[in-house]
Amino acid sequence: MSATSAHSARHILEGMYRAEAEYLAAGGPGRASFTTLAPFFAPEVELHQADGLPYGGVWRGHAGMERFFLAMSATWDRFDMAEQTILSESDPLVVLTRVRARSRTTGRELDFPLLQTITVTDGLITEVRPFYWDTAAVTAVCGATS
Repeated sequence: MSATSAHSARHILEGMYRAEAEYLAAGGPGRASFTTLAPFFAPEVELHQADGLPYGGVWRGHAGMERFFLAMSATWDRFDMAEQTILSESDPLVVLTRVRARSRTTGRELDFPLLQTITVTDGLITEVRPFYWDTAAVTAVCGATS
């Protein structure tokens, strides 16, 4: 990845994170529109979430991403990406995030690190792989079973 494409990939990623924050702040299922996020994702995008999470599995395409964000909003009342550091701007990008979240179901809070690899191709996000430090803690806080 050239310096120009790395800058572009970072720009795409930062724009997506801003749109994601707006989406989550809108307040949950049915209150937010995926249209603010769609322009950042390739039509064939794949998101790989750990199976043990309340929203685990592989989410494909724009329809899958829209269902994922609804599931995420149904799970979390608040999901603040408090601190983010882009550790690598080569393909895939690697992002370390400090998340502060509150379960919509239980009201319990959790502060945890999240590492993501994100592939950007031709100006669109084509793959996202988040790695949670402790999926059992997430499911416990959310009142879910893995």
